[in-house]
Amino acid sequence: MPGDGFDHDQAVVSARAALIDRLPAHQVHVSGPEYARGIALWNGAAEQRPAIVLTCTSTDDVVIGVRTAREFGLPLSVRGRGHNHAGFALAEGGLTLDIRPLNSVRVDPRARTAEVGGGAAVNDLLAAAGEHGLVAATGTVGTVGVSGLTLGGGYGPLNGVAGLAADNLLGAEVVTADGSVVDADEGLLWALRGGGGNFGVVTSMTVRLHAVPQVVSGLLLYPWHQARQVLEGVREAMENCPDSLTIQTAVIVGPDGSPGLAVIPTWSGDVEAGLDPEGPAMALTRLGDLAVGRLAAAPQAAVIASLDAMFPDGRNVVMRTRNVPSISDELIDSLAEFGDRIPTPFSALVLHHFHGASTRVAPDATAFDRREPHLMIEIIGIWEGEDAGDRVRAWADAASEALADQSFPGGYVNNLGPEATEQIAHLYGENLSRLQQVKAKWDPEGLFSATPLPAAGA
Repeated sequence: MPGDGFDHDQAVVSARAALIDRLPAHQVHVSGPEYARGIALWNGAAEQRPAIVLTCTSTDDVVIGVRTAREFGLPLSVRGRGHNHAGFALAEGGLTLDIRPLNSVRVDPRARTAEVGGGAAVNDLLAAAGEHGLVAATGTVGTVGVSGLTLGGGYGPLNGVAGLAADNLLGAEVVTADGSVVDADEGLLWALRGGGGNFGVVTSMTVRLHAVPQVVSGLLLYPWHQARQVLEGVREAMENCPDSLTIQTAVIVGPDGSPGLAVIPTWSGDVEAGLDPEGPAMALTRLGDLAVGRLAAAPQAAVIASLDAMFPDGRNVVMRTRNVPSISDELIDSLAEFGDRIPTPFSALVLHHFHGASTRVAPDATAFDRREPHLMIEIIGIWEGEDAGDRVRAWADAASEALADQSFPGGYVNNLGPEATEQIAHLYGENLSRLQQVKAKWDPEGLFSATPLPAAGA
């Protein structure tokens, strides 16, 4: 790491010269359109600005990038699809590796596995798997990167039958802090299943696929004045929920500009059972006076891609997160309060349902340790322009504070920013010591910091 007398500006000049000597110059960006493209993230409010963006078209390029950052003492980051709201994809004043070109997906339908490039998006993976009637455990937004989602855990609509995305990680090629390329051993793979991108650059991963040719899903929007009634109905449904039904719920702004309560079920069992009017999925269409929406059968790839327009790149985003045990009366009160105060048409309070197969993994089997049934809440404030930022941040912070006493310690690492110091201190529970040992083995100088990881002795 840089010591006294370190000249940052000279280090940048030297690193750029070294990269151009080692790689084609058109892959090295310090300004211009390709630099701008490299730093454009989902969150337009992210302020980090790397000195150099390196477009990586191969694992060898990544190796050169890692070694160059170490050689010249520059901060390093890895930019995949750029959905981390805190902007961790960009290294302030440092070297950012843009691995989006590493986006290949190769499916082995017989083994039901896929080899996924470190820069691939969820849409890439689901489209390739869907050609074989298969599906992967992913999140709910198709433009999110598979690698970043998986390394942090990966809540999603199939977690009842397939577990988290991290639970389906079978192998990984990793460029480590010294520039070596390794196939992750048992200890490193354990850490990658929920410990975040803190141990190296994952240039490719092998993931398990599942035989789910179609799901039954849709967005059901209920009027805001029935939100309490609908949430009580969702609570009852979750108490008797089969693994094949995962229920996402969200407070959003409806087409008329007023708040609404969205219920987004995903049924991954037999399609006929999912469409049965008396079945548990279709019962969710009768929780109140349905304003908009219906359930239908479709490939999971199409369902996920249909939601992408709700979360375009470039808007300003603030995000907070909490994990709560269930939909309690107190939680309903909080959702009603902050739904009434929702600050912009793009903001939302999203409840991700964690149940079924995800809960049957032992807490120490992966780095991801929160294995009891719960709801992961995303408090998402989104705005355009400059004027609304303070108001949206205040709403998100107030909502997070109101939920704190109802929540488990810690939170979902992929949604925690540097401001969440109290939650970060409680990440990983009894798994933290082992994670810190893996970190000390593979990255003793702390080159990688893609998601929060409490330091040893903290």
